[in-house]
Amino acid sequence: MVTTTSGARVLLRQLRETMAEPLASQDRLDKIVTLIADNMRADVCSFYVLRDDGALELFASKGLAPEAVHMTTLRLGEGLVGIIAAEAEPLSLDDAPSHPAFAYRPETGEDPFQAFLGVPVLRAGQTLGVLVVQNAERHHYGEDEVEAMLTTATILAEMIATSDFDNLIKPGSDIDLRRPRMFNGVSFTDGIALGTAVLHDPRVVVTNFIAEDTDQEKMRLEAALEKMRVSIDAMLDHGDMQSISDHREILETYRMFANDRGWVHRLTEAIDNGLSAEAAVERVQNDTRARMLRQTDPYIRDRLHDLDDLANRLLRVLTGDGHAIGRKELPENAILVARNMGPAELLEYDRTKLRGIVLEEGGATAHVAIVARSLGMVAVGQAQSIVSMCETGDDIIIDGTAGVVHLRPTLEIEQTYIDKVRVSAKRRAHYAALRDLPAVTKDGVEITLLHNSGLVADLPMLDDTGAAGVGLFRTELQFMIASKLPKLAEQMELYAEAMALAGERPVVFRLLDIGGDKVLPYQRSMAEENPAMGFRSIRLGLARPGLLRTQIRALLLAAQGRPLKILVPMVTETLEFIQTKLVVQRELDRLRRQGQQVPRRLEVGAMVEVPSLLFELDQLLPEADFVSIGSNDLVQFLTAADRGNTRVAKNYDPIGIPRLRAFRLVVDAANRYNIPVTMCGELAGKPVEALALMAIGMTRLSMGPASIGPIKELVLNLDLKPIRLAVGAALSDGADGVQIRDLLMEWIDRQNLPVG
Repeated sequence: MVTTTSGARVLLRQLRETMAEPLASQDRLDKIVTLIADNMRADVCSFYVLRDDGALELFASKGLAPEAVHMTTLRLGEGLVGIIAAEAEPLSLDDAPSHPAFAYRPETGEDPFQAFLGVPVLRAGQTLGVLVVQNAERHHYGEDEVEAMLTTATILAEMIATSDFDNLIKPGSDIDLRRPRMFNGVSFTDGIALGTAVLHDPRVVVTNFIAEDTDQEKMRLEAALEKMRVSIDAMLDHGDMQSISDHREILETYRMFANDRGWVHRLTEAIDNGLSAEAAVERVQNDTRARMLRQTDPYIRDRLHDLDDLANRLLRVLTGDGHAIGRKELPENAILVARNMGPAELLEYDRTKLRGIVLEEGGATAHVAIVARSLGMVAVGQAQSIVSMCETGDDIIIDGTAGVVHLRPTLEIEQTYIDKVRVSAKRRAHYAALRDLPAVTKDGVEITLLHNSGLVADLPMLDDTGAAGVGLFRTELQFMIASKLPKLAEQMELYAEAMALAGERPVVFRLLDIGGDKVLPYQRSMAEENPAMGFRSIRLGLARPGLLRTQIRALLLAAQGRPLKILVPMVTETLEFIQTKLVVQRELDRLRRQGQQVPRRLEVGAMVEVPSLLFELDQLLPEADFVSIGSNDLVQFLTAADRGNTRVAKNYDPIGIPRLRAFRLVVDAANRYNIPVTMCGELAGKPVEALALMAIGMTRLSMGPASIGPIKELVLNLDLKPIRLAVGAALSDGADGVQIRDLLMEWIDRQNLPVG
């Protein structure tokens, strides 16, 4: 038997030579199993491939009956081979027939064989097949032999994953690695998108698997490890990382893994068996991923992401590969697949070719989700493990309405969604027909429907939807996608273009809401333990007056005599709002002294998204020209539930009685002072939630452009006054047992309202 690493290296060289020979696929596989059997001094070597129907099919064998090839199958979990495939762990036995799971197949003629060693053939942590050697005599396979087989399996996995072996697959079947998969996630935006998957952070493609000089490969590995460790240490020593933060904890985890002796030993051991440094990283990460994917402990599964990222960092150092695909090189109907990404990264792509985005992480109120909605892009998050199971070029379908993703869909599923797209097109035509109708309920309540925006690219949709204007223009998006701080002239150009595109319709410009989780890449900031409640938004603006004054000046100049609405975000107390108004007034006076044209009418409003402001409404409202409710942050702070943390945020209904009472406080106070109040959070674009808001007296709703049609249809079919009475009674003292959502669903059924 092979007991030395030199034997494994000889085998790998023979495999490389075999791959270069002009052989048919089956002949190549037959020669490979023969080489493995000879090198291992085994009587049998067999290779089983996991099919998409869950069967393990014997693809090649040296030593078993030839007629059994492509005829013998085992179910996943059946027999020794099935156990190895299911558990993704090697299995070594000196008396295999005595094992209780041994499954004998008479057609194979394997009854004389006692000793058994089987290893999983893995790719991206997924089982592709099983490689087996057997001997007639009892024999205990040692660690060196197991390691040699695992190393050989690494090469075999890459070979089988290519299209060269597709002709060995029976018609109507495929390998499990390429089978259709469905992922249940969370909807970010409604709609359906069919297209081609593009990995946002593509895996490094390893092309050099076999080491020419193992000592040289180990030197390359050590140099790459040291370079990676230095870069991690440098990031940790950076001023932004000095205090405790999520980013620092991630980097600390990276550093711990990068210095883990066990991990480095496994990498070195793989090189000793004949793999290149790159292949060693991929081999060890494959094994680790396969084990961790089968764990139920969420902490262990979270660490899998860390190890994946670390392995990719090391591979990029070894190969010098920055990114395998340029960000702007997209196929038509591209759908991005990523673990997570920021809004600036999304906006780097060619939006004319981008149809949707799928994330493993993120929440519906994450900023990338908000940008996706602004762009009218279908998006789904929390599609667990899709990155490891997806390849660039795979067919993919996103069902944003259901929060479902179909990877490599069957023809039947694809046709079903093509039909849904046709129906959706008819619905869009139906909504377009409502465009010019006033949004008035059947009992005469007028509802003002507005867009949320942040990009001039989506402002032409005002004409398509018939919205009354822009209730929230997020000015920070310009700052987040820029490589450096936008100058006064650049800001003026954006704001002027936005107002020009809106025409006579009003645009409410929210001042910079940066800091917290909206980090500008070019701006130094201190890491914070709880950034959502830290140095952000108007706090940051008042502390850095140059930044605030420049933006206000740009807005005043961009108006060119037109009316201008400025919204102050994250106001915690009235004093902050008054201080901001003073900055606005000073800039206005300064421009007048210079003879510059100023807005003919200027309105400054406050955003209500911090709970403390609920107790200062009588002080705030006389100072404000209008107010807007930011439901995303207000609900987050009211429930002490991070809106990006799905484990807690999903536990709280945003229209539950406590939250709805808070919204009603603002509406009632605004009515007393006769100033407009607008809901500009994500709630306004959801039919049931929008109905709840209208039921407490909210008549101005700002939402993503795609939501205007469905919400207008709801308004036109709605008899609002009885619902207002019912919800008002439910919100009164002593009615806490009532579930507002259930109450509204009863009224939706009673009035047959369109909320689907």
